[in-house]
Amino acid sequence: DPRGTYTCETDGKESSPLQVHYRMCQNCIEVDAPTISGIVVADVVATIFLAVAVYCITGQDKGRMSRGEGRAPLAARRWGW
Repeated sequence: DPRGTYTCETDGKESSPLQVHYRMCQNCIEVDAPTISGIVVADVVATIFLAVAVYCITGQDKGRMSRGEGRAPLAARRWGW
């Protein structure tokens, strides 16, 4: 583990301390601004595409009548109302 405080010593003189922070991560991925913006743009495009697809699929059912549409209620037919 290379973390810690280090000093250099030459000819009996000691330098000011240097603190080292080292992050040991095997699965870390460095992400820069263009990568993040690409992910955001792709997410927005995918969301819009999905919304349009759902709108088109559900919009096709508007012209169809359901089974009970256009018929008189059962009680009204039976009693002549």
